[in-house]
Amino acid sequence: MGACLDRYANLVWSLARRFTSSGAEAEDAVQEIFIDLWSSADRYDSSKASETTFIAMIARRRLIDRLRKTKREPGMEEIEAAADLDTPGPAKATEIKDEAERAKRLIRTLKPEQQRIIELAVYHGHTHQSIADALGLPLGTVKTHLRRGLLRIREAMQASGAAPGGEALS
Repeated sequence: MGACLDRYANLVWSLARRFTSSGAEAEDAVQEIFIDLWSSADRYDSSKASETTFIAMIARRRLIDRLRKTKREPGMEEIEAAADLDTPGPAKATEIKDEAERAKRLIRTLKPEQQRIIELAVYHGHTHQSIADALGLPLGTVKTHLRRGLLRIREAMQASGAAPGGEALS
């Protein structure tokens, strides 16, 4: 392991510095990479790639994994900011509930395929692709039905004065 460290430390360090924001993070990443290299050394096959390529590939993969992980974890500032958000008072909560009921009634006035697509997207949180797969429709058709249906609801809400500017449905 010492020989591996001596030979490839600069390579791994340079990759880690490119992928991390601080020297301390890079040090942690380098340590994790060499631990991973040690545990996966038996997977190295000289007929597929050189040692340098193998080490660089593992280092790069681990660094990308670290980046993805840090992007998924909210920072303390984000958590504190979310905690500071004002919760709506009873009057605002009632207004929001009334607007939601109006929107629900308006959805029932749409074409059946638009209703189904909006229901799957809004109420059940399905992606456009999963809706297309479930209903056997082209992806573009799903997107068009969803957009046109939401626009019709927004226009009707604005016309009735329920959602000036369309804030509630944005």
